[in-house]
Amino acid sequence: MLLWPLLLLLLLLLLLLPTLTLLMQQRSQDARLSWLAGLQHRVAWGALVWAASWQRWRLEQSTLHVHQSQQQALRWCLQGAQRPHCSFTDISTFRNHLPLTKASQTQEEENGEQPLPRTSNQDLGEASLQATVLGLVALNKAYPEVLAQGGTARLTLTSPWPQPLPWPGNTLGRVGTRGTKDPRALLLDALRSPGLRALEAGTAVELLDVFLGLEADGEELAGAIAAGNPGAPLPERAAELREALEQGPRGLALRLWPKLQVVVTLDTGGQAEAVAALRALWCQGLAFFSPAYAASGGVLGLNLQPEQPYGLYLLPPGFPFIELLPVKEGTQEEAASTLLLTEAQQGKEYELVLTDRASLTRCRLGDVVRVVGVYNQCPVVRFIYRLGQTLSVRGEDIGEDLFSEALGRAVGQWPGAKLLDHSCVESSILDSSAGSAPHYEVFVALRGLRNLSEENRDKLDHCLQEASPRYKSLRFWGSVGPARVHLVGQGAFRALRAALAACPSSPFPPAMPRVLRHRHLAQCLQERVVS
Repeated sequence: MLLWPLLLLLLLLLLLLPTLTLLMQQRSQDARLSWLAGLQHRVAWGALVWAASWQRWRLEQSTLHVHQSQQQALRWCLQGAQRPHCSFTDISTFRNHLPLTKASQTQEEENGEQPLPRTSNQDLGEASLQATVLGLVALNKAYPEVLAQGGTARLTLTSPWPQPLPWPGNTLGRVGTRGTKDPRALLLDALRSPGLRALEAGTAVELLDVFLGLEADGEELAGAIAAGNPGAPLPERAAELREALEQGPRGLALRLWPKLQVVVTLDTGGQAEAVAALRALWCQGLAFFSPAYAASGGVLGLNLQPEQPYGLYLLPPGFPFIELLPVKEGTQEEAASTLLLTEAQQGKEYELVLTDRASLTRCRLGDVVRVVGVYNQCPVVRFIYRLGQTLSVRGEDIGEDLFSEALGRAVGQWPGAKLLDHSCVESSILDSSAGSAPHYEVFVALRGLRNLSEENRDKLDHCLQEASPRYKSLRFWGSVGPARVHLVGQGAFRALRAALAACPSSPFPPAMPRVLRHRHLAQCLQERVVS
């Protein structure tokens, strides 16, 4: 528990460092500022390495003795609960007294479900700090010089790091205007810095919006850089921006910042298509790293392997208290009893169950993960899909993973098209099945295709039939109509996310829904259909 006082002392040292420049009067102002910045960076880096060593030791101890760690976490949850009957301390009694409840994974779920439990600030802070400091050190080890001075820029107002560090943001090398609430200012700061080695964004969907906006407003941004707004005029850099944009989206990031190594974004539901589009076009040739697996209830997993192409997360045995609910193979059903972390089997899929002491509610999150490895005695998992994102107009139950796979195959048959985003609506939500069989309304955002032919639209229905025998049977008998595909214009999904964020129960980090349950949200896309 000495970690925060020591970090506070280091923070005070960093804040007092400017007074040391008084001892350097014989040097020029630029030399003094450069010396001060270098000293601040070395002190901040030393504090980070020390904090990471301490957190790594704690992680090793807890993951080597997982059963004891989970028992301790459970006792801590029960001691902090504001319930009179919480005198039990063993896991069996805990399960009997607190039945599972189904959590609302997003604000788009049906009413009547429990909201995701909110972890206490103390528990959330500890887990978030651990994920941040371990993630930063692991990132720097995998991609050297990423945290060098001036090596990183954040392009969105939200950060991919779960816990802001208690020292100035620019000390560890981030380029950006401190405290800004203007995303355009963040992008301009990054564009003025050709030596960047890492880009940060809250989520991949937000980063996709940044690159789409960069293409749309490229000339205006180049003009601002050339005129010196903000900062000194940089006409040569403005010319480089114009030339990079003229060559199209593929590989744009590396043309703008030749030293780039990695993109850091937070992994949440509904990000796979944005990541795929960024990898294929704007961020081609770059690695992606998500430092944590997070939900509204807190940090659930740590990513200690930045070099892996897809996020692999260690589920630690601390707070919040995590259980695993086995998912029956080939169905959307689940087993009757949960498992502890030590009971997870490699290759099996589980739904995450979360309990914290603030709410003391055992919530099924709806997130399904697959165990792909082990760290000491703890499972390492990969996110697979969300149970709540299921289409079913006749009991066919087409899940998020199956539909996304079918849609990906269909788009692959549309010449020149690249899928950027999609959402689905059951026809009853939009009252569009009058006089016809119930069906799916599918809204897609594409790159490289301006109009959808009937042949294009039919390919999705064929791919769905190939993926789901149940759907194929219902289509054969006419119980379900063909899926209707609509192309929406640029900005349609950004408007949808704004509508979702305006909801008071909007979760953080934001999860992009693939199945919309409310009419006003579906109409947000319907009003922006262009083909």
